[in-house]
Amino acid sequence: MLEIKSKLKIRKSAYKLEIRGRLELPFESRQKSRLHAKLESGEEVALMLPRGELLRGGDLVTASDGRVIEIVAESEKLLHVECVNPTELARAAFHLGNRHVPVQVGEGFLRLAADHVLEEMLKGLGAKVTPTQAPFEPEAGAYGGGHQHGGEHAHDSRIHEYGEQHHHGHDHKH
Repeated sequence: MLEIKSKLKIRKSAYKLEIRGRLELPFESRQKSRLHAKLESGEEVALMLPRGELLRGGDLVTASDGRVIEIVAESEKLLHVECVNPTELARAAFHLGNRHVPVQVGEGFLRLAADHVLEEMLKGLGAKVTPTQAPFEPEAGAYGGGHQHGGEHAHDSRIHEYGEQHHHGHDHKH
C-alpha cells in the first residue's frame, strides 16, 4: 500500500511540480495523522504524518514512491452564518468559540459543520443561518494542531497570541 509520510512545505502555486495524484478528504480526516484512504484514482493509501500535522486543501504531500499528491478539501454540509453587523457576527463567533467549535472565518461570514443545536443557538442570537455545501477550512487553534506559527498559510489563526500581547498590566475599563 502506498504510504504518505510527509507534507511539502510549499504550496502548489509556488513551483511547477508534477501533481501525480489527488486525495480528497473532509476536515475531520484532514486533522488525523493516521488514516487509510483512497486517492481519486481509487488507489489505497496509508496516511502516516507526524502527530498534529493538519492538512489543508491545496497542500502537497509526498508518497513512498516519490509521487507528489495534492490534498483536496472535500465539500461538506456546513452552516453559513451572517449577521446584521460586525458586532453581532463577533458575538456569534464568541459563542461558537466558547464551545470550542471549529469555525471558518470569512469576509462578513462564519461557517461551521452542520449542527442542529448550534443552528438554533445562532438563530436565537439573531444570525441568518443558511445550510450550504462547501469545502471546510476552519481557523487553526480550535483543535489539537492549532499552535503552528509558520507563515505558509495565510488563514492560520493567531488569536491566542493576542491575549499575550495585550496583557502588559494595562487594565482598560470603560
